[in-house]
Amino acid sequence: MLSTDLKRPGTLWGILLCVGALLPAQPAKPLSPQLNESGQIVVDGRSTPYLIRHLPVSSFPDLPASVADLLNQRGCLIPQTYEAHQPENVIHAGFERAESLDWAVLCSAQGTVSLLVFFSSAPGKPFLLASAPETQRLQSHPSTGVLGFNWGIDPASPQQIHEAQIGLAPRPAKLDHDALADSVVDHKTIYRFYAKSAWIVLEMP
Repeated sequence: MLSTDLKRPGTLWGILLCVGALLPAQPAKPLSPQLNESGQIVVDGRSTPYLIRHLPVSSFPDLPASVADLLNQRGCLIPQTYEAHQPENVIHAGFERAESLDWAVLCSAQGTVSLLVFFSSAPGKPFLLASAPETQRLQSHPSTGVLGFNWGIDPASPQQIHEAQIGLAPRPAKLDHDALADSVVDHKTIYRFYAKSAWIVLEMP
């Protein structure tokens, strides 16, 4: 306990106390988001570990500032598939029309992953194309008993779609702008296409 004499304004300690009272409080540093999510889920009656890796929005510097700001406001992290070797699940292409520069993102927030598409013509009004709890997007993969995230997105050009539809009869005409490939790693891919003010899933063989 400080003596009464030390607390008096005329003493050195008293001066320091007065100066300290005038200094503004230092703001607390924000906590870093939890980039890796791990836990256990029950698969076929057994408790199985899982690991989901995420990247912050800042890992994608090419994102337009308006889109990045909206993602950060939503508390988004970008989930990475278990086979990722570089940042993924943030893509750009001409999804609205040919030559437009639009963005699609997998946003993970509060345990739910959402597929969002931002048109350059209205970047503040994203489309929500799909969503699911993160733990419903897990699967096992070779060399480890740990489940990993299995949802990935990629751009698909009109030529890619035309080649993928070669087994259809009659074969559809070639598209005039890009589609979005929505994939479960090593399994199924569906192709989402924007036409006539709506998103559709393209027919595939």
